[in-house]
Amino acid sequence: MNSTLYKRTHVLLRSGLRHLILFVLAIATTLASADGFDYALKPQRIADDTWVLVGRSEDFTIANGANIVNTAFVVTGAGVVVIDSGPSRYYGEQFRQAIASVTAEPIVKVLITHYHPDHFLGNQAFALETLHALPDTISGIARDGNAFAENLYRLSGDAMHGTEVRVPPKAIAPGPFSVGTHRFEVLALDGHTGADLALFDLGTGVLFTGDLVFNGRAPTTPHARIEPWLASLERLDALGARIIVPGHGAVSEAMPASQQGKPASSPHVSIAQTRDYLRWLNATLKEAAEQGLDMSEALALPLPPQIQRMAVSASEFRRSVSHLYPAAEQDALTHAHSHRY
Repeated sequence: MNSTLYKRTHVLLRSGLRHLILFVLAIATTLASADGFDYALKPQRIADDTWVLVGRSEDFTIANGANIVNTAFVVTGAGVVVIDSGPSRYYGEQFRQAIASVTAEPIVKVLITHYHPDHFLGNQAFALETLHALPDTISGIARDGNAFAENLYRLSGDAMHGTEVRVPPKAIAPGPFSVGTHRFEVLALDGHTGADLALFDLGTGVLFTGDLVFNGRAPTTPHARIEPWLASLERLDALGARIIVPGHGAVSEAMPASQQGKPASSPHVSIAQTRDYLRWLNATLKEAAEQGLDMSEALALPLPPQIQRMAVSASEFRRSVSHLYPAAEQDALTHAHSHRY
């Protein structure tokens, strides 16, 4: 073989090998993207520049991949502000794709409302420097994040593959901040957990409440303190929001005053419903403890019709009894003891 023919053959082989490598990499990339839980995320526009991805009103299951949470984003003209990152790495990655389908603006700030796993385990998909939370939320994720993730693996299976805890490095303080054309107000509240962030967009009137508000679904209470939670709802109600994005359940708009019923009603069904549920739960557990019912008897208490109509109310009531009833019993014993002497 002469040198010219050799060189041409060598070039062809190298070119063919290069194309083969590129082909194999393309196939591998396709398989990798297909190898994962498909959340079928579809952003819903609810106000100017504002989109929400609404989760299912269910318990965590393998079928739903833990997608029971609402996440959201605001396109400001100077970058995207994200509210919560979702329950898994797959969710976070698909959330970013959903944002990219709406805007080419970069993601500049990701706000984590609290330290429950369905709200922060998508953090891996976002640049570390964009992740923000209240200081106690940051410490809660650092302390309990791995245990939460392991539990969600057990409940949701392969959808959690490759999910690891990423702790937000930046603490955010309550107060106003602006990004692009949007001015926001951060509220540092508590009750659902020890640190619950709410975000109010002052221009659009959209209030992102995290899990301080549920709509059509019974609230979760693993770290709840009901009295502070009720106080937080009062503060949220006083903001006069036009639209509320709850942590779980459908987005709700403020009702006109003519439709609000009794004067004490909230203009937001979601706030009124959450408040009514918490008051009922508190009164029910207190009365059961004062009557001397043990936990198994408290678990067997019937749910009133308005509670039964809420999604997963039976399972959440059982969980609430296990979380909150020991303290109710202790309060009843302390009260009885003080009156005896």
